[in-house]
Amino acid sequence: MRTDSAAQPPVPAFVRPSASWAERTLAEMTLEEKVGQMMMPFVIGDFAPEGSPGHERIARFIDDGIGGVIMSVGMPTEVAAKLNDLQTHAKYPLLVAADLETGAGFRFNGAVQGTIPMGGATNFPPLMAVGATGDADLAYQMGRITAIEARALGVHVPFAPVLDVNNNPANPIINTRSFGEDPDLVARLGAAFVRGVQDNGGIATGKHFPGHGDTGTDSHLALPTIDHDRARMDSVELKPFQAAIDAGMGAIMTAHITTPSLNGGNGDPATLSTAVLTDLLRDDMNFGGIVFTDAMDMSAISGRLGTGEAAVLAVEAGADVILMPPAVRPARDGIVEAVRSGRIPEARIDRSVLSLLRLKESLDLHENRTVPIEDVGKKVGIPAHEAVADEIARRSITLLRNQGDLLPLRGTASATVLSVSFRRSYDVLAGRYFNQELRRTYRRLRTAEVTRDASVGLWEGLMRQSRNAALVVVSTYVSAVSYSGSVALPKEVSDFVKELGRRNIPHVVVSFGNPYLLSEFPDVRAYVLGWGNSESSQRAAARALFADFAVDGRVPTGSPSLFDIGDGISLTPRSASEGGR
Repeated sequence: MRTDSAAQPPVPAFVRPSASWAERTLAEMTLEEKVGQMMMPFVIGDFAPEGSPGHERIARFIDDGIGGVIMSVGMPTEVAAKLNDLQTHAKYPLLVAADLETGAGFRFNGAVQGTIPMGGATNFPPLMAVGATGDADLAYQMGRITAIEARALGVHVPFAPVLDVNNNPANPIINTRSFGEDPDLVARLGAAFVRGVQDNGGIATGKHFPGHGDTGTDSHLALPTIDHDRARMDSVELKPFQAAIDAGMGAIMTAHITTPSLNGGNGDPATLSTAVLTDLLRDDMNFGGIVFTDAMDMSAISGRLGTGEAAVLAVEAGADVILMPPAVRPARDGIVEAVRSGRIPEARIDRSVLSLLRLKESLDLHENRTVPIEDVGKKVGIPAHEAVADEIARRSITLLRNQGDLLPLRGTASATVLSVSFRRSYDVLAGRYFNQELRRTYRRLRTAEVTRDASVGLWEGLMRQSRNAALVVVSTYVSAVSYSGSVALPKEVSDFVKELGRRNIPHVVVSFGNPYLLSEFPDVRAYVLGWGNSESSQRAAARALFADFAVDGRVPTGSPSLFDIGDGISLTPRSASEGGR
């Protein structure tokens, strides 16, 4: 991909050969311990007292000599305490990663006890909201805060940013997780995010290499194919990854996709392809950091191969870390046996393990592997960080349809307004903050929450209520979720919105997720993109309906015949005291 041999990307600090602790540690390790360093199972930040099944599961991982963990969900202080405990029991310091695509709050946003949110880390709007602002400084700030909060919790490797170019509206798994459809925008914002993470002590991890954006298949369920030639891959899918590598990105996560133009058409997933991970990524793109596989328990891999063989193939291809194998010991033992049989040279294992140990040394884990619990409340979810999330949310709100200048609403307190929120059954906070904000203006606001299980009778009742309403606001909380296989609305929701139009009932649709839903009701009166269901996004979208601030987001993706990249209708701030709805 590169033609100028003098223009080399910066080498991540942990790759430089100055890690005496790492070299001594590698020399003392058994083969089983070396391969164990390449294993990264997932753990949950729940309370798991000694003797409980959860505690014993983690204890077995530690006994197997794992090199790290990917921490899933939990309360910030509980996560920090649990990671400290794991670190004290491990023979060698653990490298800790977490999926933090929208900041530490993506995984550590606390919990809900009854109806009370318990609080957590900063949860930003999704990356496509940052794309709607077009502001690289906001991308940097998001990366900066993500790293600060992650490190305070004991997490070293945020699995972020997503560098996929989402140029397929039917993509069921990337969608708003991407900065957008324009590879130049994704490259610019992605590189800024990377710098924000790495300037503040984290190891940024671009995903999902070589690009998961142009597919209609969820790799959690099956193996997608990206069927583009190499020239197209260079100009679109690979461009953001190259920009991030040039910015010094320390890690990359592979994609469970097959790319015939890169792997010779042999059907291998990128995760298991030497042509992709070594020839392309290492040699052509000059990447010197850590290569993580995507989760190896996803069906695109686990549905095709046994645990041990899949791990062996990933190592042969060039991976350094086997992420979330279906079972740790079979994955480890499969690689060990491949070394002992001569299939994999032990020197190949040494290269990966030395890189991982050098990374741990660069993070000072060999000297101090735990974090001070008292610092969590000083650095995680603090008002200064939440203010940045609020700014991104406000500046990202995008108005794509406004027939008859329905917006901005004038906010007559006595108006009868119905707010209908469509959400997944487990998404208990969907609509909570949006409706709270609406109710500050509309004291008589009526609300309804519906899921895919809503009965015909419920929809009929909502239509009857709509006939007497001055305004109906429909908010949809549909985002890319693993194993769902779809980011579409149920027909009942689309039919409801269309019926509002046929009955000439004033209505607004606010999409907190999939921006492409306009295709399901193209005649909607007003269509607003709130991008994600974080508290900041919900509150910003509600206030945007009244133009309490300037609305000037621009959509960073397109939908054929409906809207193009860069579209957006501006609203200037206006007084909420004017008469009307």
